[in-house]
Amino acid sequence: MAKQTSIASTLSAILTTLWVGGLWMTAITAYVLFQQLTDRSVAGAIAGKLFTLISLIGMFSGAWLLIQTLVRYGFSSLKLSLFWTVFAMWLLVLVGEFGIQPLLAQLKSSALPQDVMHSVFASRFKTWHGVASIAYVMECLLGVWLIVKGNQ
Repeated sequence: MAKQTSIASTLSAILTTLWVGGLWMTAITAYVLFQQLTDRSVAGAIAGKLFTLISLIGMFSGAWLLIQTLVRYGFSSLKLSLFWTVFAMWLLVLVGEFGIQPLLAQLKSSALPQDVMHSVFASRFKTWHGVASIAYVMECLLGVWLIVKGNQ
């Protein structure tokens, strides 16, 4: 059983590192894309693919970490701030990927053949993009807290 716990703990550490590091790297990469590419729609398309990828990593990692914590600590997990930090991060991923991103995609689609930023949907798109950005920053900051508290 100790060997299995060790493997599960190691995998949890790897997934936490991948998720939180990926969040920050995706944000940095998106910033660089928009600074370096003159075509903002290309930068947005590439950044969108990266954000989708890190969302998938977050969904899987969050589910694994929550399940592992429940298996390890049982209902006592509900008393752990680390459990609730992962849960909040996981919820932010789910809301972003299944709530906000489809809404942004619908606004882009509705604006066609125009670019959404040059359409009547620009204001709504900016608002929801702002909400998505705030949620993403919250997820990143919670990730830092998770790393710091998890290593104490």
